[in-house]
Formats: sequence, structure tokens, C-alpha cells
Amino acid sequence: MRTALTIARRELAGYFATPVAYVFIVIFLVMTGALTFTLGNFFGRGTADLQPFFGFVPWLFLFLVPALTMRLWAEERRLGTIELLLTLPVTQGQAVLGKFLAAWAFCGIALALTFPLVITVNYLGNPDNGVIATGYAGCLLVAGAYLAVGAAISALTKNQVVAFVLAVAVCFVFAAAGSPVVTEFLSARLPVMAEIARGISVTDRLSGFSRGVVALRDIVFFASFIGFWLFANAVAVDHRKAD
Repeated sequence: MRTALTIARRELAGYFATPVAYVFIVIFLVMTGALTFTLGNFFGRGTADLQPFFGFVPWLFLFLVPALTMRLWAEERRLGTIELLLTLPVTQGQAVLGKFLAAWAFCGIALALTFPLVITVNYLGNPDNGVIATGYAGCLLVAGAYLAVGAAISALTKNQVVAFVLAVAVCFVFAAAGSPVVTEFLSARLPVMAEIARGISVTDRLSGFSRGVVALRDIVFFASFIGFWLFANAVAVDHRKAD
């Protein structure tokens, strides 16, 4: 774990050595603010909570997280530095975990910078800050799920654009699986598939956190989801490192 954390620290520092990190954060903050206060009707709702914010975060991450992960392994493979990385005294699992933790920490920093929303809602009313805290935790878990998917897909190709498009497509499936349009369509034709769709939907899992409900099944879902895709990432790196 110590080796993975060392890799994570170096990767995280590498994010802030380029303008990409700052562009990501600025876009994320501007979009969350704009959507929360406009489409989310923050003031018009007359309720002191951050439900509009939590409703938009998974869809923002749907595009921004793949933009973050598309170069995670694709760039290493394109430049041929993946062989150099894996000749160091680190295991593939440590490298995969280290890169994932760095990207996850970066998303955590981006979420933390939305603290003016928390200050605003506390100034305007008396919200349940425990619910807000669990909502943020849920958003961080959604980011981790998308990051694991994006990292695994990035390890399959040298082309960053392909990695981005595929990651968005796969993440969209897990984001939209629990939407009323999908579930109602499946319920009318394949009720069993409708239940499966609800079960794999990250947005449905986030809704519990945003209401202040921390269910064990949701924690197990995110842990197993992230674990599966990190395992797939390690397998992809192992099979394609010599390409």
C-alpha cells in the first residue's frame, strides 16, 4: 500500500504540473454552479438543501471523468513508458491502484472546492449538514466508479480519443440504467431486466446518499464495482503492455 500511495502522490503532483488539472476544475466548478442555480432552480425551490447539485454531479462526471482518465494508460502505451513503469520495483496492482487513487483524490479536491454551495445553503436556511455530507460522499463514490471504468478502458487503447468516447459510453450505461425512461421501457417488456437495470445504476445508488441514507448494499455495490474495474484494468495492462 505504501508503494501505491507513493505512486499516487507523484501522479497527483503531475496533474497540477499541467494546465489540464486547472481546466478540469474550472469547468467543473462553473458547470456545477450554473446548473445548480439555473436548471436546478436553487432559489425558486425554497428548500435549504443541495439536491439539485447532487442531481447534476453524476452527469457532469460522466464527461469530465473520462477526460481525466483517457490519458491515464493510453498515453503511457503511446509513448512506450508503460514498460519502463512496470520494470520499476512495483507490481501491476500497485501501479493501477496508485494511478486510480491519484485521480480519485483529484476528483475529491474538485468536489471540495464546491464548498461555497454549502456556505450559501447554510446562510439561506438551516439544512441538515449530515445529509449534505453523505451526499458528497456519494458523489465521491460515483467519481470513483467512473474513474475505475475510464482507467480500465484507457489501458485497452493507445488512442486517447477512443478511450474517452468508450469511457463516456460505458459510464452512460451505468448512469442511465436507472432512469424512468429505461426502467419503464424494460418493465413493460422484460421486468427482470428492469430490476437489473436499477441494480447497476450509479445514479440510483447516489440518490440514497443524497437523502442521507447510507445503506450497506450501496457501499458494497460501489466497492465491488470499483474493485471489478480495477481488476479489469490490471488484466488489460498485463495483456497489452507489450503492444
